[in-house]
Amino acid sequence: MPAFKIRSCLLLLLLLSSVLTLSSAGERPSAYEMLEKFDFPKGILPEGVRSYELKGDGSFTVFLAGNCEFKVDGGYVLKYDSKITGKVDAGALTDLKGVSVKVLFAWFSISSVGRSDAALNFYVGPLSATFPVANFEECPRCRCGFNCATTASIAVLSAES
Repeated sequence: MPAFKIRSCLLLLLLLSSVLTLSSAGERPSAYEMLEKFDFPKGILPEGVRSYELKGDGSFTVFLAGNCEFKVDGGYVLKYDSKITGKVDAGALTDLKGVSVKVLFAWFSISSVGRSDAALNFYVGPLSATFPVANFEECPRCRCGFNCATTASIAVLSAES
């Protein structure tokens, strides 16, 4: 192979690798990464975010693969619609739509989430509940929430009996 062709191939490979590096470096952050940029843990969203939109005024829309529901400690059930909207301000997610919690037999919309130090405050109308940020380090999974490994091992043990 002539030296010119070898140099041309090497130059083309170098150019392609630099273009690939630039395009991957310029990728848009995931919805989970954006939450962390706003100082919220990624685990306040379940697994399965397909895409999101974030406007300059802080309003956002998150699109999940489908509706998502799971139980959490305390006997509550959380439900996320396939489309979640709201606004991100300094230390708060406000005007939330598409996230609700079941308390006893009634469903209530979670209207906002505030971050203060190491705690998250969830607001349902005039009521609120506070949980440690550490509870939201991992993203819950639809149907089994934060206890998927426990649920899976119980199912395996039940099947073996």
